[in-house]
Amino acid sequence: MSKLPGKTETIENVESPAFDPSKATEQVGAVVDQGVEQSKQAFSKLSSDAETTQKALESTFEMAKTTGNEVSLTMIAALRDNTEAGFTHLEALVAAKSLSECIELQTVFLHKQIEKSAEQARGLQAAMMRAGEDMSKPIKDAFEKVLKAA
Repeated sequence: MSKLPGKTETIENVESPAFDPSKATEQVGAVVDQGVEQSKQAFSKLSSDAETTQKALESTFEMAKTTGNEVSLTMIAALRDNTEAGFTHLEALVAAKSLSECIELQTVFLHKQIEKSAEQARGLQAAMMRAGEDMSKPIKDAFEKVLKAA
């Protein structure tokens, strides 16, 4: 029987659990193995996510190049059409026989150019919208894939 200081109660036949080093070693080993396995899984997921992100960025850059070329070609085509129309109009003006004919040619030309410019603007806007959608698609797909996996 032993007395605790400052207490009036006594403790009798108290058994403390025996420390078994072999069980402790097994438990520590199990915890370490579990930690290593979790680390491997986390690294694998991180590596996979990084690879997915890299592929998405590569696709985005490639798509930006392709769609940028498409937009540039659309603009060049519009400039070429306008230049050809301008030269054709200039030839018609030079061939005009009177001032009234020049004014009529100029009026018709301006009317056609306004309509053509509106049509070209719509075409360029559509090309740029497609370009934006095409460029954002790889990143959007990768983001959705990560959200589904989480």
